[in-house]
Amino acid sequence: MATVINKSVGPIGYGLMGFTWRPEPPPLDQAIAALKTALSNGMTLWNGAEFYGPPEYNSMTLLKAYFTKYPEDADKVTLIIKGGVDLKTLKPDGSPDNVRKSLDNIISQLGGTKKLDLFSCSRRDPNTPLDVTFGVIQKEYIDTGKLGAIALSECNANTINEAAKIAKIGTVEVELSIFTPDILKNGVAAACAQHGIPITAYSPIGRGILTGRFKEVTDLQQFGYIATFPRFQKAAFEHNLKLVNQVEALAKEKGCTPAQLAVGWVHSQSNRPGLPTIIPIPGATTAARVEENSRVVKLTEEDMKKINDIIESFDVAGERYPDGAPRNT
Repeated sequence: MATVINKSVGPIGYGLMGFTWRPEPPPLDQAIAALKTALSNGMTLWNGAEFYGPPEYNSMTLLKAYFTKYPEDADKVTLIIKGGVDLKTLKPDGSPDNVRKSLDNIISQLGGTKKLDLFSCSRRDPNTPLDVTFGVIQKEYIDTGKLGAIALSECNANTINEAAKIAKIGTVEVELSIFTPDILKNGVAAACAQHGIPITAYSPIGRGILTGRFKEVTDLQQFGYIATFPRFQKAAFEHNLKLVNQVEALAKEKGCTPAQLAVGWVHSQSNRPGLPTIIPIPGATTAARVEENSRVVKLTEEDMKKINDIIESFDVAGERYPDGAPRNT
């Protein structure tokens, strides 16, 4: 059993972005049913953000509705919420005033239904030193019992090493999948292992492409912002489908779905030599998809070799994010 800030969490967590940060969010009843299914299947590490949706419907308002209906579940969930950005521009702002504004807003919108276990700035603010940002969080929120711990998000190895010297870091949220294995080679995973920090691995299904559901670029339009990413433009998308086809073939051979194989590969990286605890946090907006993602597929060393050989031989087309979007800092 994995642990985050001394709390036991399931081997697979849950990403909440898809519920509220898309052109047409799913109905609230559907979202609450999916959340309940996640918890019932051991997915107890939940990850959302202050900016996942407008003020009237975002991660916190959804969670408030859920925990109002199921107050007995509050202590069963370990909750991470990202903030620390200008909500109008989404630019990083780790200044004391904005961090206070962000945390106060998150806590207020949760409405006392659930304690905020971990908070991270979505990206590092280049204009505010980490010790200044962390100092406010520690003294005004952790020490006063309003918050459990500090987390990091979308950061590089240098930031992890620097942050670990200043504060106790509860987890690091970074992207990891068959589609995006970068952190295994760029020092991020190694830095987390060095400091004993678990990784919360977002987009383990490659933003949905590794499910095999997307066969045409137009299939992505319902997901709004993601459709603008370089990897999902027509030429790159058609090239990247060749990787998806190989994943689908391996999943068929294994007797699982492509999504389960993809999540299983991420989960199987956890605590390998030189790597920290790694908890994949796939997102899904229906109970059926949650059920699918929650199944832990155990991969043999032969399975891992087949997947790793595919990764090594395939060059993914397109950058992770569009031009102008913040990168790991």
